[in-house]
Amino acid sequence: MEFAKDQSTVFASDAGRDLAYLEHDEEDDDNIDPSVPVQYRGTGTDKREMKVLGKTQVLRRNFKFVAMLGFASTVMASWEILLPLFTFVLIDGGTALLFWGLIVCILGMTCVYASIAEMASMSPTAGGQYHWVSEFAPRRIQKFLSYLVGWLCTIGWQAYLGGITFMAGSVIQGLIELNVEGYVWHAYHGTLLTIMIIVFSIAFNTVFASKLPLIEAMVLFLHFCGLFAIIIPLWVLGPRSPAHETLLDFSNNGGWSSTGLSAMIGLTTPLSVIVGYDCSVHMSEEIHNASLTLPRAIMGSIVVNGILAFIMAVTLIFTLGDIDSILNSPTREPFIQQIYNATGSLGGTNAMVAVVIILLTASATSEVATASRQIWSFARDRGVPGSYWIAKVTPGWNIPLQAVSVSLVISSLLACINLGSTAALNAINSCGSVSILTSYIITIGCLLAKRLRGEPLPPRRWSLGKYGIYLNVISVLFLLPLWFFSFWPLGTPVTPESMNWSLTIFGGVLILAMIYYVLRARHNYTGPVVQVKRE
Repeated sequence: MEFAKDQSTVFASDAGRDLAYLEHDEEDDDNIDPSVPVQYRGTGTDKREMKVLGKTQVLRRNFKFVAMLGFASTVMASWEILLPLFTFVLIDGGTALLFWGLIVCILGMTCVYASIAEMASMSPTAGGQYHWVSEFAPRRIQKFLSYLVGWLCTIGWQAYLGGITFMAGSVIQGLIELNVEGYVWHAYHGTLLTIMIIVFSIAFNTVFASKLPLIEAMVLFLHFCGLFAIIIPLWVLGPRSPAHETLLDFSNNGGWSSTGLSAMIGLTTPLSVIVGYDCSVHMSEEIHNASLTLPRAIMGSIVVNGILAFIMAVTLIFTLGDIDSILNSPTREPFIQQIYNATGSLGGTNAMVAVVIILLTASATSEVATASRQIWSFARDRGVPGSYWIAKVTPGWNIPLQAVSVSLVISSLLACINLGSTAALNAINSCGSVSILTSYIITIGCLLAKRLRGEPLPPRRWSLGKYGIYLNVISVLFLLPLWFFSFWPLGTPVTPESMNWSLTIFGGVLILAMIYYVLRARHNYTGPVVQVKRE
């Protein structure tokens, strides 16, 4: 096909430019803040890439491959997050959907993250998606579309941070319910526990910021070992579900018109376990040899954590036991009841759930870094209110302390919503996933459009080659239906408590972003592409 030949020529040209791009490694610290210690200034390639992107290096490059693999693994906490979310899929789709749906989601999202990894190699910047849209979108809509994606990422990661801290707080509260006879459940208990975890996570991202890479490597070890600490007791002590029923019987407990519709809605649960591996992208300017280390870390983390999540899913569905006791557990965390039913021991249950709490808290710690770096980068390009203040980096610390503080305030306010409505807080968490998915669709769509127009792509050290266009197409086609069903409630009839309010919140925040754009951002925000200096 002539089109394929043309694409091959483009990729061959790109490869030649990539080689030339790497031939010289002269030292050039002109675009590095003097407060950054010499040992944290990265490679010559890192310095050139920052100059090409028009940015000044103000953060320390102290993350390498293993630390980034640990970082992505702890942020996503794939198998850990599956535990609290597990019961949602029992309503729509059942155990069979979790098994087959997780396989489909892992394969589909691998294509998505391959596309993101390639863009990360082209432009390794903390801005991530909104920067890439600014470079790849058609010129007439570059500025506005980039601004929109910047807000989507801001919404997504701030909501994710609030969600993971609330999830950890809820698990602690569930464990209290299991152990303390006569305990009375109060919403403010969960809110206070959530804020406690937020403060703890903020402390690690300030006082111990320089030790974060070492901590991530240690947590990666616990991430692997913790999985076996949970699944081995469940396999040894738990009941066994028949394979035929477990793998082939799809359920429709949400009251939808068909099992197929119920399954599509339920598919968003296994998807949510593996959405967000762009977390590594927002740490780009703190990664040593970023344009090569970053894409490898992204692909390594999705493969490793996809496998771990699948192992946990298989364990949960085959050791389920009495579903009614699990769904009606007084702990309000059905996985705690499943562990207790299997072990029959408070001590054993406490130890196993403690591992989950530690890893969820570690995830919150890493998400503070991601959320703060993302909003810091967007503020650096004047995309949010108070940009000048948020974009500051504390001298000597080399961290965006003001951006970390903003994340502290936002996540604490989100935790307070639980005082009025758990449904509203769950909607905000769902809104985070929807926002990130939307940013993926727009970003990969812009890259695909550039490829279809036959325009050369920027040099990159990690390339999809001739398969790039096909993987981009698969990614967009895979994401669109899942994005659509992410707005649906779990079941019918729909009440104010069961309604999925994420669409309302999603639309409301975007309306506020548009108002800010009209009043101020359209004058201040130009988009990162104006600073890019590619030959």
